[in-house]
Amino acid sequence: MRLLDEVLAGRGTDGPRVVDLTGAAGIGKSRLLTELCLRARSRGMGVLRGRATEYERHTPYGLFTDAFADLDPDLLRPGTGPASTLATAASPVLRGIGEGALGGGAAGDGDTGHGSGHGSGHGQGQGGRRDGSGGGGAGPREGGAGRAGGEAAAPYTDRFAVHRATARLLAALSRTGSGLLIALDDLHWADPASLELLDHLVRHPPHAPVLIAVARRDRQTSASLAAALTRGVDTGAVLRLGLGPLPERDCVERLAPGLRPARAARLYAASGGNPLYFLTLLQQDGTGARSPLGGLGSLLLDELTPLTPAQRRTVEAVAVLGDHATPELLAELAPGPAGELDATLRALALRDLTRPGPAGSWTLRHPVLRTVVHENADHRSRIRMHRTAAEALARSGAPAPVRAHHVEQALTGWDPAGAAVLLEAAALASATAPASSAHWLAAVLRVLPEGPRYAGQRLALMLDRARALSVCGELQAGRDLLAEVIDTVPPHDDSGLRPAAVTLCASLERHLGRYARAEALLRRELSRSPAPPPSDLLALGIELGSSAPHSTPYPTVRADVLRTRELARRLGDGAAEADALALMALGEAYEGGLDAAARYADRADALLETLSDRDLALRGESRARLSAASFYLERYGEAERHADRGLALARRVGPPHILSHLLQCKANVLMSTCRLHPALELVEEAETIARGIGSPDLLALALANKAQVLLASLPPGNPESLAVAEEAAAVAGPRTSWWASLAWCVLGFAALFAGKPERARTAMLRAARPDLSGLQPSMRPLFLEALVTATVAGGDLGSADGWAALATADAQRLGLPTQLASALRSTAQLLAARGRTAEAAEAYARAAGEAARSGATLWEAQSLLLGASLAADGPAEAMWHRGRGLAEAGGARLLTGLADLIRPATPSPPPPPPPLPGLTPREREIAALVAEGLTTAAIAARLHLSPRTVDTHLSHIYRKTGVTTRSALAALTARATPAP
Repeated sequence: MRLLDEVLAGRGTDGPRVVDLTGAAGIGKSRLLTELCLRARSRGMGVLRGRATEYERHTPYGLFTDAFADLDPDLLRPGTGPASTLATAASPVLRGIGEGALGGGAAGDGDTGHGSGHGSGHGQGQGGRRDGSGGGGAGPREGGAGRAGGEAAAPYTDRFAVHRATARLLAALSRTGSGLLIALDDLHWADPASLELLDHLVRHPPHAPVLIAVARRDRQTSASLAAALTRGVDTGAVLRLGLGPLPERDCVERLAPGLRPARAARLYAASGGNPLYFLTLLQQDGTGARSPLGGLGSLLLDELTPLTPAQRRTVEAVAVLGDHATPELLAELAPGPAGELDATLRALALRDLTRPGPAGSWTLRHPVLRTVVHENADHRSRIRMHRTAAEALARSGAPAPVRAHHVEQALTGWDPAGAAVLLEAAALASATAPASSAHWLAAVLRVLPEGPRYAGQRLALMLDRARALSVCGELQAGRDLLAEVIDTVPPHDDSGLRPAAVTLCASLERHLGRYARAEALLRRELSRSPAPPPSDLLALGIELGSSAPHSTPYPTVRADVLRTRELARRLGDGAAEADALALMALGEAYEGGLDAAARYADRADALLETLSDRDLALRGESRARLSAASFYLERYGEAERHADRGLALARRVGPPHILSHLLQCKANVLMSTCRLHPALELVEEAETIARGIGSPDLLALALANKAQVLLASLPPGNPESLAVAEEAAAVAGPRTSWWASLAWCVLGFAALFAGKPERARTAMLRAARPDLSGLQPSMRPLFLEALVTATVAGGDLGSADGWAALATADAQRLGLPTQLASALRSTAQLLAARGRTAEAAEAYARAAGEAARSGATLWEAQSLLLGASLAADGPAEAMWHRGRGLAEAGGARLLTGLADLIRPATPSPPPPPPPLPGLTPREREIAALVAEGLTTAAIAARLHLSPRTVDTHLSHIYRKTGVTTRSALAALTARATPAP
């Protein structure tokens, strides 16, 4: 219970915020969770408790829906003060969960989320019921059993908005009292949407006194959930408590005090110390004849033997209904004479088979008992009960996602009405719970008859399911389904299915890093006879152009993209032309064709301004490309504008990989202009999305961008940025794509500031490849700066001269201020390494001026501070003050830490020289020799050490001092050494 006290005292911010209780069924996880809830309430904390159920694993957000049923509806009413804050925070959560899990319903009060629609399924709200009835319900969509995705209307919220809103809601709830505990039981049965939300809360815990406790069976936990919680354990965000068998004394004294020792020993041995097994054995006839445990299932079934037929039917009905086992529904599933149900429920409660739940509902004693009863019920009887439950829920107005579970369980063959319910549920869940959408589409496909009559519908549903799979991260499964569609649809088909499947399949291949496959698939489709219709040619051509500059050089597809643009112009399709122009702008900006890139970007922007809202909603990727192109053109204001407009759309309609691109585009702008705190929030959100999608390239890019922001925002010596950069490079692996190259370049920068110049040089050369083709041409001076820095640190000034000369030539050709600044910093390092400190300081000052000209505040501050370490006293002080001021305002703690190390001396009184903190005597000796200008080889000879040993000492010195170059170390040593 220590964590409860720490959270309440505000000391839990940096410690575990999630408790992970693991163990076998019946070992006591739920009992421990109950005790935790009781102690939290005794401390004045609010408690929300939810439980996942085995047979409702595809009801979106079912786990959190159950937890939020405990919310006090009065807290969510609009008003002033905390109530108003809570209502605002709750609105997107209940709306998003309502759309995904319950189909929404009447919107009620749109500002607060309070009303019949949002009350549905939450056990709150006006007229809402726990079984989902009584809310507004969601009537059949227009088109009946039509497609679940594609042309469906865009939902109000996406699942990532629900994640963020839930974190805000939990924080707001915690502030209405003395903190908040959210306890989630049977997590191993949770639906994918709930698990995704929990993963977000583990990674981004609310900034408030909130503790999350989960209980799960470790052997039944999915690999993805186990990995997410293990990552939390590794980072310290999760405290894992594994529950094992109870000792014999505790088991007997706590569960059966007064039991005869001989019988107690037999029961304990048979139970293996499992409390549930022990109690089940204890409830047998008392003879103790069954010493070996023949199976918990058989023991639980023995409890059902004495039941009357009516009692047995009622127990089975409770097992079928789960949390929806209200007396009204039980009466329909297990009909009998008037008054019999009440008597039956009382008798079952006396046997401790059933227990009363909230709102008059009933549950079985333990989830294991529900499983045993459900699985051992007569097959035909079980199907009949599920069908009856679905019909009863439909009559009460329950939305399709609530009925879908029962409809699916009742399907024994093709049923158009049942399929319509599943398709409606799939459509409602497509944005907020795509995994559930994919599951329900698969259920329809399993029973859809074969044959030509249903062939078109089958292919359309397969395409929709592939879309859902791609959104929820099952890229490979979606790709395989699309390949089947492509192989099945004949080339002359005019339904539009084939080009749509090819375009999406190529996109998935691209996101899986299989660029050659994607291009081959597209070119084959473009060259088939008869040719695809012109509108399909546009989509195929734009996707073909999307392969550049990832792995295909843009010049190799330039002609294809130009043809696509011309076709769009002939057809008068302004939206497609804008897409093509955005591709052209990005391709030219990447290659360094800056004038052409600027023209294309301006034309694309103008076209986008003329589009309807419907067309704009589909242009998120074009906005991302324009933002990236503007960033490379160093038009930071335009880059941010494109990112903001794209984000406004992507947060509502997705898809999530476009949202991740846009988040990273804006984060890059914020980083370069030194606004690091909001940049870090954006890259962390982008990382969460990338992990959920399952795209290695996108994850490598997201981690690389996160490492960049961390590097600038953390103080010198913090290892986190290097660790993230190493993960980015590991995810990129042997790939040679554009994003993989960026990951290795960022690793080079991170290694430099971690005092590992040789690691940095290796990473940069790995990114560049022998012919430097791996380095983005329009940003090559910046990447070469890292290579120059690492090479100078290693003492190889000759090689560094070559890299610096190439950087200068590239920067002059490009004419971009930030790239010119980078080339000047490379030159300054070489000047300083040769002892020409005045010239080096001047080069750094010129670099700061170039960076300021483009608005790249981060690079301006860095240039000023590096120059201040070498300049004469007067200019040094001015450069230092401006550089540190810019860094501090933008949250660049790396640079403020550097500034504090090189702070200029004030004329009067002279401050004592700051010591070099943390260095050993040998490291101080080596630092002094570096200040004298000695190379590694010369230092090794003087101290009778090997060059490798000297390099190792230098790595330690760089890490401890926060500097990355010999020139900076020399300047730092000079300032720290008392004058003779």
